[in-house]
Amino acid sequence: MAKLTKITTQKKNKARYNIFLDKGRGEEYGFSVDEDVLIKHKLQKNMELDDAAVQALIQSDNLHKSYTLAINYLSYRMRSEKEIRDYLTEKETDPEQLDEIIQRLKNERLLNDQEFARSLVRTRVTTSSKGPFMVKKELIEKGVHDQIAADALHHYSFDEQFEKALKFAEKKMRNDGRKSYKQQIQNVQQTLMQKGFTGDVIKEVLTQLPDEENEDSEWQAVVHQGEKLLRKYASKAEGYELKQKVKSGLYRKGFTFDSIDRFMEEYIEE
Repeated sequence: MAKLTKITTQKKNKARYNIFLDKGRGEEYGFSVDEDVLIKHKLQKNMELDDAAVQALIQSDNLHKSYTLAINYLSYRMRSEKEIRDYLTEKETDPEQLDEIIQRLKNERLLNDQEFARSLVRTRVTTSSKGPFMVKKELIEKGVHDQIAADALHHYSFDEQFEKALKFAEKKMRNDGRKSYKQQIQNVQQTLMQKGFTGDVIKEVLTQLPDEENEDSEWQAVVHQGEKLLRKYASKAEGYELKQKVKSGLYRKGFTFDSIDRFMEEYIEE
């Protein structure tokens, strides 16, 4: 049995208190607790504490510290249950206390994967160019159950997907202006798939893009790509071999045979 002899405030943290005990060998430091734990257990001078009581107080303080860490982590943004578990595990929270903290956060409505999923979907709709498949992938990686993630994506409407995908596609077409029309369309389709847009949305976006290339733009693209190929192969081939390499390169880039033949006639000497 030990007697509580003194309670002092820590210098660097006024909300924490050092507890001193006398176990029959004179006063010595025993442990420290947060102010909430001090008040909850009504700790005061001359209180008698056995070893079990001391261990219970230390456990209570550890629980409080871990809970406070979780609250602070949640103060920046909403978190999934998995994120909280991973964070507290990293902070070396007692595994036996982890479930208790999680349940308390849920009871206090501070932790809810359904609300978290809906919030993340709304945020990604307004702040990113991700399609629904990419957003769902992000939710799954954060530990959200597949069905909860799928339900949350109902907040990402077809119209919102279409508007975002079309805006990106038009920008992509402008940036790829020196590529063949065929390659531009292929790049748009591929990139929208990579960004996680659905097939229906991609199909609708493609119907809104120009359905044929601008003749002047296409010719400028042929010249640009053709000259690049000439510079690439000029030191490695000549004559018929050079022509075939340039032709093959332009064909792979999606240009028509007519455009390629015109370039060959105007830019490669016989």
